[in-house]
Amino acid sequence: MRPYVIVLGNEKGGTGKSTIAMHVAVYLLNQGLKVGTIDIDARQGTFTRYFENRKNNGSSNIKLSEHIAILKDSSETNIKTSQEKDLESAKTALNKLRSCDYLIIDTPGNDTFLSRTMHSYADTLITPVNESLIDIDVLVRVNKGDNHSMRPSIYAEMVWEQRKSRAIRRAKPIDWIVVKNRMSPLYSNNRKNVNTILEALSRRIGFRLSNGFCERVIFKELFISGLTLLDLESQGVDLNISHVAARQELRDLINFMKLPKLANE
Repeated sequence: MRPYVIVLGNEKGGTGKSTIAMHVAVYLLNQGLKVGTIDIDARQGTFTRYFENRKNNGSSNIKLSEHIAILKDSSETNIKTSQEKDLESAKTALNKLRSCDYLIIDTPGNDTFLSRTMHSYADTLITPVNESLIDIDVLVRVNKGDNHSMRPSIYAEMVWEQRKSRAIRRAKPIDWIVVKNRMSPLYSNNRKNVNTILEALSRRIGFRLSNGFCERVIFKELFISGLTLLDLESQGVDLNISHVAARQELRDLINFMKLPKLANE
């Protein structure tokens, strides 16, 4: 009896982790499920600010998760003591939210002890990547001019280590989903090359590859008000073609995730 844990992770910022995290959380809330959210990137705090904007929206139609922000103690200089404090903070947060059906955890765009720890608890790991050879470098190293000669990069190696950690604990394997996010609506040679590389890498190291959201101004506007695409109609917003297309992208991603209806089933 424990929550189903969804972790948003990538060691590169600006890939849309917090946007996806909030949309998945609201989708689950709308299904009548109890959802907890944790932000372990509380120094930058995009996910936490999104939650606070939502909380301060003032609308009676807004559903809220139970949210915890974990802020690292930067005054601690001893590495071992710092890690022990981080682990204690994580355990406290997880214990407080243990009655939830789902936990959504947003991680920072860099490598930290706490981020690695949270990755090891993921039932589903979502890694958004922008469609560029620069952005996918954290997943895969490709030799110039040879897309077939590749090896896992720093983030992929870290995920592999956390998969082994779960195996040692005899936990269910992580369902790793790499999401091509902030996509350009225009097809290009760069997009073709990125897709070819990611598809080859998915077969090699075992993740599922999905489309995410196209690049749209609406997501920046939604952040300020704390809203998601799923809230627009209840707020009296007339949907346009871009809104409808974005909501379909969200539905496609949710369906691709194949989440259990309830965490305790």
